[in-house]
Amino acid sequence: QVQLVQSGGGLVQAGGSLRLSCAASGRTFSGYSVGWFRQAPGREREFVAAISRNGISTYYEDSVKGRFTISRDDAKNTVYLQMNSLKPDDTAVYYCATRNGIISTSIDYDYWGQGTQVTVSS
Repeated sequence: QVQLVQSGGGLVQAGGSLRLSCAASGRTFSGYSVGWFRQAPGREREFVAAISRNGISTYYEDSVKGRFTISRDDAKNTVYLQMNSLKPDDTAVYYCATRNGIISTSIDYDYWGQGTQVTVSS
């Protein structure tokens, strides 16, 4: 069993930056792919970014490419999502998730964090 605890998020003005963290407990992140998803009010949960088990491969949703960076520190059992040049359209609840398998952009992850609110004001 893996528990994911998220931190970071909050309120920021457009153009600002935030960093989300996702820490695993119960077992190590090592060997697991990790993804970030977001869900805005009235919308379905959507893919944002993912990183492979070995950290070599990363995928991004088109609207965040060049602005968001996903990274992992297996020694700290933590995955990060650095978000720069934030826009009001980035406002959503952000979730981290992990799966014992190859990197994926779909929501077929095994374990999910509790979610954290990101609000970008114009």
